[in-house]
Amino acid sequence: MKFVDLQVCWPRMLSRMALGLLLLLWLQAIGAETTVPLALSDAERIALENDPLVRARMARSEALDADAVADGQLPDPKFRTGLYNVPLDDFDLRREPSTQLRFGIQQAFPRGKTLELKSQKTHLQAQAERTRAKLESLKILRNVRKTYLDIYYQTEAARIVTESRKLFESLAEITQVQYGSGGSSQQDVLRAELELSRLDDRITQIQTREEMARAKLSRWLGQAAWRKLQRAAPSLPRPADEKEIEAVLEQHPEIRLQSNIVATHQQAVAISREQYKPGWTIGAEYRMRFGDNPDDSSRSDMGTVMLAVDMPLFSEKRQDKRLAASQKRADAAYLDRQNSWRMLRELLASASSSRERLEERLQRYQQQLIREAEENAKAALLAYQSGTIEFTGLMRARITELEIHLQALKLRFGLMKIHADLLYLAAGEEQ
Repeated sequence: MKFVDLQVCWPRMLSRMALGLLLLLWLQAIGAETTVPLALSDAERIALENDPLVRARMARSEALDADAVADGQLPDPKFRTGLYNVPLDDFDLRREPSTQLRFGIQQAFPRGKTLELKSQKTHLQAQAERTRAKLESLKILRNVRKTYLDIYYQTEAARIVTESRKLFESLAEITQVQYGSGGSSQQDVLRAELELSRLDDRITQIQTREEMARAKLSRWLGQAAWRKLQRAAPSLPRPADEKEIEAVLEQHPEIRLQSNIVATHQQAVAISREQYKPGWTIGAEYRMRFGDNPDDSSRSDMGTVMLAVDMPLFSEKRQDKRLAASQKRADAAYLDRQNSWRMLRELLASASSSRERLEERLQRYQQQLIREAEENAKAALLAYQSGTIEFTGLMRARITELEIHLQALKLRFGLMKIHADLLYLAAGEEQ
């Protein structure tokens, strides 16, 4: 009979139980995360945390910061050595007085302030990458907000249509009962069934648009885009008015990025101007001589100091062309900045105008049209029950009520999407 050593097995059993418990808790945590409704703030956070393009921009900016330090340094000095004037007939190093072993070092100094300007240019490129990362984050935030609002709008539209379908089912049942008793025609029954089929098709269309919007949102959220949305309606901060946004539009990352690009090209122009100045190379050399003089005295060693200077005398096809090209690139960058400024102002004017009109229309729907459509539908039902109007008039009133509710919902979320655009434009307020 074999006996189990509990002192050996007990710690192993405890470790396995602890590992199993941790695995169970981990699985529960994953399940809880996938079942928690997705709020707009969650979507924004996940998108900003996981976007690879923003991280790539920041990595490039860090790389350029490191390059800027290196660009400001002098070139590495050059070490030179060689054996000179060796006789090839017998390779006797001591026979000829001109045979020398030389050791030298050289240091080059680029033209003018080229190194300083190159370092500043690379720093500006690093700033541009950081600004691109900020701009990309703002675009992601705007796109995630608008896509989330699209999904929420489709879910609410599906809910409204589904609730209306129940009402239409009741009307269809009433019509069938009245048709059996001779109180309505077969056309009324067919019309009721037709409207039910149209509502089913409409629900399918809404679900298709919702799935397409979720697929778009999955670009930033991955599988989290398919989670059930939070039941509470999403909300966005109310953006400032048009004049306040326009006052800070100059600080928008899009404009700051273009300004960084302009500054970078201006540095390139300055570097091109420095190429008209001479560059310098200095060096020192030690020359060791072999053998003896005719009087048997040792040959003395020698030293050399060297200076090399660039001579930019023929600049017409090199320096002049480089400078002209740099100036044209700077001019183009400035014009690109002007174009970006005009596009942002256009977007601001369009969004501000749309906000004003959407608010006006939404107020009309909420205070007047919805109430009138509901009262009209109730009056149509009473008139149909009393035999005053036909079934077609009742169905038209119910369909109108449904369309009014859906249009009010569309206006509401359209206004919120305009707010998302205005918040994107108001990003300069954060600076």
